[in-house]
Amino acid sequence: MIDSIVGGIESYFSDVNWLAFLTIPVFTAVVGWLINWTGLIMLFSPVHFHGFKVPGMAELSRIAPRKVQEVPGFLQGGIGWQGIVPARAAKMGSIAVDKAIAKLGTPAEFYQQLEPEKIAEHIVAVFEPDIPDLVDEVMWRENPQLWRDVPPFGKQAVYDRVQAQLPGIVRRITTEIGIHIDQLLDPKIMVIDQFSRDPSLVVRIFRDFGKKELRMMVNFGFIFGFLLGIPVAFVDHAFGSPWWTLPFLGILVGWVTNALGMWLIFEPPEKQKKFGITFQGLFPRRQSEAAEVYAQIIADEVITLENIGDFLLDGPRGDRTRQMLATAMAPAIDKAAGPLRGAVKVAMGKKEYAAVTDAFANEAVGRTITPFKDPEFSRQQSDKIRELVGKRTKELPPRDFVEMMRAAIKEDEWMLYAHGAIMGFGGGLLHWAIFVAAGVH
Repeated sequence: MIDSIVGGIESYFSDVNWLAFLTIPVFTAVVGWLINWTGLIMLFSPVHFHGFKVPGMAELSRIAPRKVQEVPGFLQGGIGWQGIVPARAAKMGSIAVDKAIAKLGTPAEFYQQLEPEKIAEHIVAVFEPDIPDLVDEVMWRENPQLWRDVPPFGKQAVYDRVQAQLPGIVRRITTEIGIHIDQLLDPKIMVIDQFSRDPSLVVRIFRDFGKKELRMMVNFGFIFGFLLGIPVAFVDHAFGSPWWTLPFLGILVGWVTNALGMWLIFEPPEKQKKFGITFQGLFPRRQSEAAEVYAQIIADEVITLENIGDFLLDGPRGDRTRQMLATAMAPAIDKAAGPLRGAVKVAMGKKEYAAVTDAFANEAVGRTITPFKDPEFSRQQSDKIRELVGKRTKELPPRDFVEMMRAAIKEDEWMLYAHGAIMGFGGGLLHWAIFVAAGVH
């Protein structure tokens, strides 16, 4: 029996071309490294679509297979490429909110972290010097005749009363925002809009905390390619080294190399012990460190006081915010008229007086939110958001964390695998051609 086995092995290797045989794993290792290296480029670059539009393609793309429609730019009628991650920035923003940010805190929690009392103090400090100009602007526009007749000391008295009312007005505004923040602020829309405007943020989320893992994925491409190349060498020899074995087995090697690379990064989410060895995906293994990086980007670039201010006034619910704030300010502004209120109403008429107070309130709304957009003040407040996001992200179950990072690109991973298969086919064909040209095969 043993003699028969030994004889079979000797027969198998009797006519082996050892140079061709031994170089197959080396070649597949290099191709595996190239596959994962170029796969990362495909994943992240370019941030914006590079290519050209083809007339009529946008219409034809609607009837193409769904997988083909997923290729970046195709549905817009373009031929070219955009990194898979930035191309899916809006989708990742949506999933990030659903899977993580919604669990990290409500809009009210985020708002409280920004310390409304400090916001109020900052608004007063910034807004107070503008009161005389604002009063003049409104009065000259709404009732120039009356304002022209008011003596300078009378105007100064109005300025002083409005300024004295300002802290109370602003506190009322920040309180009203806090009470209604769940109706005024939609983190999902805000995050999606921010990621869509700046897809590089999504790239940074991956690259800033995943540098080590992504580099390891490329290096593992070499190892996987080498190991997969060993059975390829045996199969190729068994079939007599025809032209088709290396290219077609290269398809399998390329596909599997990329699939193993993605698995290595994300799977398994939770620690699993098998054969005495603990297994866990590279990203979930460093969830705590990743949470810090993720929180920093969210706090510095996405859920900032500046962006909240933009959303409150200029977002889809901006009209509601303005109306709410104007309604909150009107009584305080009316009160600022003080003892002269009755006489002024008689002089102006009730309707004109109401028009002035409404105009002042509406004009003041934008100016009271403007300090939200102060980049320096926003940066000072961002530490609070970073602490909240970091703490809650660390507390996420590993599976939710992985889903947040992977779900946006999971359905597009086939492009990476197809890219690996194509490169594997090309690498196998090149290997065969080199040895044919050298007269080895």
